[in-house]
Amino acid sequence: MKEHTSLQSLALQKFKKNLWGVLSFWYILLCLFVGIFAYFLAPDDSENANSMALSIHSKPPGFSVQVLELPNQNEQGQPWWSQSFFGKESSNELIPIESFRIENGILYYQEYGVNDPALENELDLSDYASGFASENTYNKTYWLGTDKYGRDLLSRMLIGLRISFSVGFISVFISLLLGLFLGSISGYYGGKIDAAVMWLINVTWSIPTLLLVIAITLALGKGFWQVFIAVGLTMWVEVARVVRGQIMSVKSLQYVTAARALGFKNPRIIIRHILPNILAPVIVISAANFAAAILIESGLSFLGIGAQPPTPSWGAMIKDHYSYIILGKAYLAIIPGIGIMSLVMAFMLIGNALRDALDVKS
Repeated sequence: MKEHTSLQSLALQKFKKNLWGVLSFWYILLCLFVGIFAYFLAPDDSENANSMALSIHSKPPGFSVQVLELPNQNEQGQPWWSQSFFGKESSNELIPIESFRIENGILYYQEYGVNDPALENELDLSDYASGFASENTYNKTYWLGTDKYGRDLLSRMLIGLRISFSVGFISVFISLLLGLFLGSISGYYGGKIDAAVMWLINVTWSIPTLLLVIAITLALGKGFWQVFIAVGLTMWVEVARVVRGQIMSVKSLQYVTAARALGFKNPRIIIRHILPNILAPVIVISAANFAAAILIESGLSFLGIGAQPPTPSWGAMIKDHYSYIILGKAYLAIIPGIGIMSLVMAFMLIGNALRDALDVKS
């Protein structure tokens, strides 16, 4: 006797056979893990990875330099969990140096790029614990180089990944709330409600997405959370159209008629009986919307109305360094561009894989 196999199991088996879908799934999980624990992994664990050293600006990947780390004398108590997930509010100062020497309890050092012995700086070691010089002078490697402000590009990329994921999750969540609600009442009740919702959908659809996002962002103000809301308020339309069409095609089926005959109220019929049976296309749209949200946020940050400095954003990093492409330092713009491209492509590939896996006709 052949064992019964659920539709979910069949969909999972089909998804596992899609190589690019599986690879994209694990890549997204890896990026999610990195985004959550970014400050654990980032070499620069200051808030927003904003430690600057202008003397080493625009250095290539793999650049290594000797640094002197000076403890912050005004450091205030900050909970460990806050440091771990939001960075250190008052981090130590890193000074790139060419060389140093110790004489009579005084540390003499030359900053990076300064070769004149007359311009040596002095540091009285009596203000610090013994062994300070050996513990606080070391070689530091910038694996992805430094940006035009001398900040660690790898750390900025890791923190920027968190921004992209946050925009994607919150924007898709907002779009699902609006899209499912408006699409459900439009498709189920029909009539004047359907006409009103469709009018709203058509008006919203007629405005270019980026222009609408810019308008909402300017109305709400420039900032981190404003971008989330603005992007979410422009992505609900496609969800609502799909949900409306799906509900119109199933609301006359026997299980819905039976639910009405049993005396169930309309909200329960929609939430408990109809929506669970039409979620497959909604899941696919959500994956595509996630990719679109990342692109829109990057575009807004490139235009200067997205996440504001010093918050690291991949789009803002491209904006800061696109002029360096013709100066022989194209990697400063290419590295964040590759980050955007790879993450968007992963969500598009996983969306295509889910579409194929959830297609009952195939």
